[in-house]
Amino acid sequence: MKYFIDNARNLLIVGIMFLTGVLAAGELSAQTIRKAPAPLFRDPVHDGAADPVVFWNREAKEWWMLYTARRANTDAADVAYCYGTNIGIASSSDNGRSWVYRGELDLEFEKGKNTFWAPDLVWSNGKYHLFVAYIRGVRNHWGGQKRMAHYTSTNLWDWNFEGLLSLSSENVIDATLFQTSDGIWKMWYKDESAGSLTYIAESNDLFNWKWSDDPVITDRPHEGPKVFKFHGYYWMITDEWAGMGVYRSSDLKNWEKQSNPILDKPSSRPEDTPSGAHGDVVVVNNKAYIFYFTHPGRDLHSKASLDVNGILPYSLRRSSVQVAELTIRNGWIECDRDKPFDFYLDSLD
Repeated sequence: MKYFIDNARNLLIVGIMFLTGVLAAGELSAQTIRKAPAPLFRDPVHDGAADPVVFWNREAKEWWMLYTARRANTDAADVAYCYGTNIGIASSSDNGRSWVYRGELDLEFEKGKNTFWAPDLVWSNGKYHLFVAYIRGVRNHWGGQKRMAHYTSTNLWDWNFEGLLSLSSENVIDATLFQTSDGIWKMWYKDESAGSLTYIAESNDLFNWKWSDDPVITDRPHEGPKVFKFHGYYWMITDEWAGMGVYRSSDLKNWEKQSNPILDKPSSRPEDTPSGAHGDVVVVNNKAYIFYFTHPGRDLHSKASLDVNGILPYSLRRSSVQVAELTIRNGWIECDRDKPFDFYLDSLD
């Protein structure tokens, strides 16, 4: 009898130790999730941060964010708050946990006040290369010739204007760049003169570009393409103005669209509604984070609220930058903004 009692006692002790270990592991797991702030960033000057691109600053050894600094808190008529915009700067010295506003880039290359939209940035041959949409002047209504401007820098503060690119038209915005294994640079962008579809250009040196006459993504109008590599595929995400379309490719030529968009439904996180717009994706340590902006004051299901006698009130103009994790399920991308995820932008040195 004593033998059975001792065995039972030992089994009970082992069971308690196992359960304690499981609970402790669960507590540890919960503690090690580094939660991303929501919102991740708001522009403290104009409160209109949009079109973010996030990258590692090699000199400062910190993460930087460039974005379109829309003038959301002005009294400008119609969409003038989207014009006269500079490229804003935010930096993070704690692996993405917090971001501080650092000012705006000085990109003017001709006299007057002009407009800069939607930056993308790459590093090549010891220099940063910035590609940004440029519109001369400031307008009350949508319009103006849109050209892709190219700049270079060695320190991210002082920029040398290299010129305006010749692409498929003179109404192009929203560049995204990717270098293939053979050293060729590819640039995808939105051509507003061709139904707001995505076109492609290629270059050996980032200075001389050859564009294709045929669009790459044609299923519906969109903007803000972003190309990245993750889990064995190339991916393109586009802003469909009610969430983001997702496309997959094995060769950067033929694209297959995912059946469902991402960031199309509101999140319960603060400022993370109604949908996610024009974003960037950073892949670090085999994790993919998508940075995007939202208009928290807008109602996704009430388009009438977006146009009040042709003028948007401040509550509908302002925007916030958010971050979420992209995961793979059955070979396609998922993004659950309400699901906790570990957010940590590791240094790239």
